[in-house]
Amino acid sequence: MAQPKAATWWLTGLPSAGKSTLAQALAVALRERGEAACIIDGDELRAGLCNDLGFDVSSRAENVRRAAHMARLLNANAIHAVVAMVSPSSHAREAAYAIIGFECCKEIHVSTPLSVCEARDTKGLYARARNDHTMQMTGVQAAYEMPLTPALCIDTSQIELNVAVQQMLTA
Repeated sequence: MAQPKAATWWLTGLPSAGKSTLAQALAVALRERGEAACIIDGDELRAGLCNDLGFDVSSRAENVRRAAHMARLLNANAIHAVVAMVSPSSHAREAAYAIIGFECCKEIHVSTPLSVCEARDTKGLYARARNDHTMQMTGVQAAYEMPLTPALCIDTSQIELNVAVQQMLTA
């Protein structure tokens, strides 16, 4: 029996929107179906492979490019990639999808409202950004460009996790 073609789910949204939680749940569901899946988490990339990058526009674009390259390599080896990263620039996301291959990529906009993201921020980043205007926090000082035509929009404050995962699996 032929293995299904590997895909990339690119979860983009504000910090604390629920991208990592959704990515973990989606990866579990894929593995339960017997399909290989790897999570590419923006926070984990920043702690290792991308720890040399800042938060200026070009560094953010390079962060996205590196994640896209990893996703392409995984897909080429029959492994689904579940990318969970803010990726605030629509131009950088489009470049990422071109690297991965548009036919393999499913853009998921995690559209949780800013007020909800701030309320659930366990790292205190939003509070720090409100007090430190030089921080360039996405959603506070730095812009987030919403996807224009995502495969799916998920507001994690309005949908149950298992329902969101089923929607992503059929997107």
